[in-house]
Amino acid sequence: MSFLGFGGGGQSQVSSQQKVQAAEAELDLVTDMFNKLVDNCHKKCISSSYSEGDLNKNESNCLDRCVAKYFETNIKVGENMQQIGQNFQAAGRL
Repeated sequence: MSFLGFGGGGQSQVSSQQKVQAAEAELDLVTDMFNKLVDNCHKKCISSSYSEGDLNKNESNCLDRCVAKYFETNIKVGENMQQIGQNFQAAGRL
């Protein structure tokens, strides 16, 4: 599924240039989300003074929970945004 809605059928003709631009915009969004995830979870879970080369158990558990919460929140926000968009479109048709 595409974040920008170009992944489904039943859409009007979209030029190749528009598809490339949409794919680039989607890649930018996904890359930005990943970078924020890494930055936020790293700051939260890993001490700034490294004492070991590997993650310890507490750091690993913290990262697992942080990533799970980040994706869960992202899904909920996306669902809410889609609902708002659908409501907005439905209101425009009246």
